[in-house]
Amino acid sequence: MKSHQVLLFALMFLSAPGLRGEDWPQWRGPLRTGHPVVGARLPTALPIEPKTIWRIKIGEGFASPVVAGGKVIYFDNQAGQETLHALNATDHRELWRADVDEVFRDDQGPPGPRCTPVVEGDLVFAQSGLGELQCLRLADGQRVWRVNFRKDFGAAFLGEDSKIPGAAEHGYTAAPLVDGERVIACVGGTNGAGIVCFEKRTGRVLWKSQDDLAAYAAPMLATLAGVRQAVCLTVTGLVGLTLADGKPLWRVPIKTSYGRNASTPVIADDWVVAGSYQAGLLGVKLAADGPGVKVESVWTNKAAAINFSSPIVVGRHLYGLGPAKNLICVEIATGRLKWSKEGYFNSSPNTPHAAFIGWGNRILVCTDVGQLLLMAADPAGFRELGRAQVCGFNWCNPAYADGRLYVRDGLKTTGNLFFVELLP
Repeated sequence: MKSHQVLLFALMFLSAPGLRGEDWPQWRGPLRTGHPVVGARLPTALPIEPKTIWRIKIGEGFASPVVAGGKVIYFDNQAGQETLHALNATDHRELWRADVDEVFRDDQGPPGPRCTPVVEGDLVFAQSGLGELQCLRLADGQRVWRVNFRKDFGAAFLGEDSKIPGAAEHGYTAAPLVDGERVIACVGGTNGAGIVCFEKRTGRVLWKSQDDLAAYAAPMLATLAGVRQAVCLTVTGLVGLTLADGKPLWRVPIKTSYGRNASTPVIADDWVVAGSYQAGLLGVKLAADGPGVKVESVWTNKAAAINFSSPIVVGRHLYGLGPAKNLICVEIATGRLKWSKEGYFNSSPNTPHAAFIGWGNRILVCTDVGQLLLMAADPAGFRELGRAQVCGFNWCNPAYADGRLYVRDGLKTTGNLFFVELLP
């Protein structure tokens, strides 16, 4: 990453209203990149036996926990309802709970929510597996507004409703994106409401854009070729939209047999890297073109295909989970595989998953067998720096907040929510 972009990222972190070192308020952290806020306390090594401060039983689901303002927010199945909970982060005392929607079910995991909540200031946004989006007050869980993608926008549900042969229904999983007073969601309406922008405090529709079915990947906020925009990976491919009115800036088709684009795109300089287990990993470069931008698909690497585990960028390289249960390092400018390391996911009985959290020249990996791996962010070769067991099987991204890890397990059944201390 160039020096001016490091400074820009730092300023974005420091200027974000209410953002603190102890906050991990949304999917993959403050900027959805897997990196903590600038100034957060970070471990230089893993304890041999991380201390579990508390552990509680929770219901089924794959939604990751988030942390903001001294509260832990998690989403689970309670008696057939997808239910949002707020806990006191210190002692796990429940502050409130709110039922959001009927529970989502598929044939791959337990019945329950798939989408990570988003906290923005005094509001929290919860999106159910069936496409109910609600805005609630963080203080007490009272609902502020709600919309339903299928009832209000005629959205086609990926799978049976979408008429994509063989496509599986895994629910709405893409956490909505908050940008100032806007909330941008991948709705999936093929009538011009593929992506919809809502007014944050009222739910009023500000704009609708595209006819894209919603895939499973979360949208990203990025400045590419000097233009600030929303980047969405849909069933059809990658698209960049203006934030003010949702007009398309660029598009790159990514076609798969089942519409299964699940991994969140990552941004590095003017690059967008995305893909799927079938299409492979793609490197897309943006450049200024008069008042707009132009896009070029520069490389594709099928040997580095990522399924549904979202990778992380450190410097000029991407680190992620490859198709052979292997940790990989890919050079962003060329798509060249720098190294591959197997042996950390072999005991997983299902599709492998890894969550990545990065700081400095280190990356913390949470494997699907509940193991923490600290590794060097080094394109020259794989180096393990530490390893520790913290939980059971899981497909969730932990929340990292001020030296503490909030991690959820439970792959096929009910699970646990852990509060683990990583710093002495």
